[in-house]
Amino acid sequence: MRNILKGLLFSLLAVPVFAQEKIELNRNWEFRRADETEWKSATVPGTVHTDLLRHQLIPDPFAGANEKGLQWIDKKDWEYQCTFDVTPALLAHDALALDFTGLDTYADVYVNDVPVLKARNMFVGKEVMVKPHLKAGRNRLRIYFHSPVAYDMPKFLAERLVYPAGNDASDIPLSIYARKAPYHYGWDWGPRYVTSGIWRPVYLKAWNKVQLQDSWLRQQSLGKEAAAINAELTLNVQQAGTYRLLVMHEKGIKELSRTLQPGTQKITIPFTIRKPELWWPNGLGAQRLYNIKVAVLQEKDTLQQQQRRIGLRTIAVRNEQDAQGTSFTVVVNGHPVFMKGTNYIPSDNFLPRVTEERYRKMFADMQTSHFNMVRVWGGGIYEKDLFYDLADEKGILVWQDFMFACTLYPSDSGFLQQVKEEAAYNIRRLRNHPSLALWCGNNEVAVAIKNWGWKEGYAYTDGQWARLLKGYDTLFRDLLRQEVATHDPGRFYFPSSPISNWGKPEDFLHGDNHYWGVWHGMEWFEAFTTHVPRFMSEYGFQSFPDIHTVRRYADTSQWNVHSYVMQAHQKSFTRGNAAIQTYMEHYYHAPKDFPSFLYLSQVLQAEGMKTGMEAHRRAMGFCMGTLYWQFNDCWPGASWSGIDYYGRWKALQYYVKKAYAPLLASTVQENGKVSTYIVNDYLSSQTLTLDMRLTDLNGRLIWEKQVPVKTTANASAVAHSIGRNEMLKGEDSTRVILYTKLLKDNKVVSDNVFYFAAPRQMPLPDATVQVLAEEKNGVKTLRLKSSQLARNVYLLLNGDNESHFSDNYFDLLPGQETAVTVQTTLPLEEVRKQLQVQHLANAYR
Repeated sequence: MRNILKGLLFSLLAVPVFAQEKIELNRNWEFRRADETEWKSATVPGTVHTDLLRHQLIPDPFAGANEKGLQWIDKKDWEYQCTFDVTPALLAHDALALDFTGLDTYADVYVNDVPVLKARNMFVGKEVMVKPHLKAGRNRLRIYFHSPVAYDMPKFLAERLVYPAGNDASDIPLSIYARKAPYHYGWDWGPRYVTSGIWRPVYLKAWNKVQLQDSWLRQQSLGKEAAAINAELTLNVQQAGTYRLLVMHEKGIKELSRTLQPGTQKITIPFTIRKPELWWPNGLGAQRLYNIKVAVLQEKDTLQQQQRRIGLRTIAVRNEQDAQGTSFTVVVNGHPVFMKGTNYIPSDNFLPRVTEERYRKMFADMQTSHFNMVRVWGGGIYEKDLFYDLADEKGILVWQDFMFACTLYPSDSGFLQQVKEEAAYNIRRLRNHPSLALWCGNNEVAVAIKNWGWKEGYAYTDGQWARLLKGYDTLFRDLLRQEVATHDPGRFYFPSSPISNWGKPEDFLHGDNHYWGVWHGMEWFEAFTTHVPRFMSEYGFQSFPDIHTVRRYADTSQWNVHSYVMQAHQKSFTRGNAAIQTYMEHYYHAPKDFPSFLYLSQVLQAEGMKTGMEAHRRAMGFCMGTLYWQFNDCWPGASWSGIDYYGRWKALQYYVKKAYAPLLASTVQENGKVSTYIVNDYLSSQTLTLDMRLTDLNGRLIWEKQVPVKTTANASAVAHSIGRNEMLKGEDSTRVILYTKLLKDNKVVSDNVFYFAAPRQMPLPDATVQVLAEEKNGVKTLRLKSSQLARNVYLLLNGDNESHFSDNYFDLLPGQETAVTVQTTLPLEEVRKQLQVQHLANAYR
């Protein structure tokens, strides 16, 4: 039946599509500084900075300490222009439009020297009717970009009010006026590069009679037998007439015929999918996606068509009072699901450089790391369509912030109108995606109003403060809430994350939390076990990237944590490198050299964050999510990321992959006992064996036990508990290892190592690691073994900065072989020559 329907769809639409054309204008572009005369070739999509770099007119913005010397670029106006041909046949269409999907930011657009558009929002695509301004033959498109700094300075001078935009690295925080990516103005993990340019594609579009502007496939009900869906179409009708409107999918076709008058028309076509297959988050089932085609025909001529993909699922957020406080639980297809994921920032300061390949790698890494959620953080951008397509395919739910973060904002009518348009545009663009879980108004503004001392710190008068607070309510409690209700009703919206602060014990009982006691509060990692909220939506710790990445922005003369280049690439000015060193000295001995410092910073980060991740998962039921800060980087340098700017996994990402496994054995000391929890994310109970072994650092067995376990579905519980003294039997707690593993059908599904003492307190042996490198069927495998404990074994191929190991920074237990595969272009013999093996004991001074 499915093949018959596919054939029918083809026959219906297999007619020449003369009525619609879409041409990307990505050739013949030039740019220049507005006060100069010489034009140079440009790349579109692109930015001024990357075009200057391509012509070698500026040094690499990410190398050395070049950032300060490139701040002149955003103080200048810039122009872009291209020529394009319009054939008589194209010009004969009823309508022609230019579709600007992304102009950054203050742009005046001219077609054949006629002004057609003033764009003022980076986040809003603009479609402009241009047929009256075009001619057959050669046409000219010119775009004038105003300096964001010069454009917004008069707003500040008129208002004379400094907004509390603490992350804005400008002398005067102007970022609050611009509807532009806030992180472009600097953040505590990235540089200040305030870009201009055509950052997303430009298209010339032509059509006859009618334009299908939008198709919203809105799920009405979902049951075992059928899913009821409304296709809500928005049409721009140029010619009155009778039109056929079709909705087609692999299980059926629905057609309506309507006589339509010129103007904007909205049509609803209800249809049904029988025996629906559900879409599930990663780890809980398949990501079934249905291809839906919507078409507008007149008689047999196809005038317009759109392709959509939908997933059938129910999703809700329970944010309500309960016996323990106020919940924050994501419920998918009727099941509460523990969210495992991260906070995502834009992947580059120069956004057009982020290729499809990089996006695909990011989502492959998310899926491999057992994510089921990613938070698109509010200081970045609304991501491109590909991002959400991949989230749909990989089963990664999206927590979508609106683009507001860490400051108050203007509330004049012009600014609010910009935001209203921005919200409507992006809600409509994203609402068809099954991965879209919720909308959040901003990052940290509400908690900052109450706890960051803004009123006193910025010396606001009572009147100024009252006006700022009223503006906050208008923007986040009213306008954005209403836009979600209008364009995406039923999707959860809340004004600000986090709901609760982290300063008091009661804060952890209510909603989501950003816990920064570790790092900003300089509390030790053990605080992660006692500060567990209902949903942890931010927490983190910094590390440096590895030596491969550092080489790309610093030469050996700068290989010192206090060098000017290392300081330039550390944007957390209030804590930064001093915090890393303070925590390192508390938990570890001093590293012997700079490469060992880089390595040890990653181990420090990973081990500390493991404490938090496992604490959250053990508390499943009370705590229903853990999203660490942060997934990625926008440039190379020290940051909270698990994956660096070049896509290299830090130690943290390897630890995340293990800590987020659907079955987890996690051991903790509590109330004088050593308790091992088993966390089961599956929606069914699991029959397992818990194997526990206590040995000394040379592998001598002290205690062992095997326990059969039948877990509860979708729950965490203690599987074994024993008195600490009973287990240790008088052994020195600094010289023992507790190794636990979970077996299912005699296969290891999870393993973990627990230590009773901090690494600094342990007399780690200077273990010799033996490595056998072999290759079979094109797969290179390293087999590692040691007679003594080698903690945090780090593998590095010195000559291949694209190499990736299936595991790294792992503990090699005495007498136990560990096999690691490596992805590299190097031949096996070169792998043997270039492989470097480091572990904790030989990293110390």
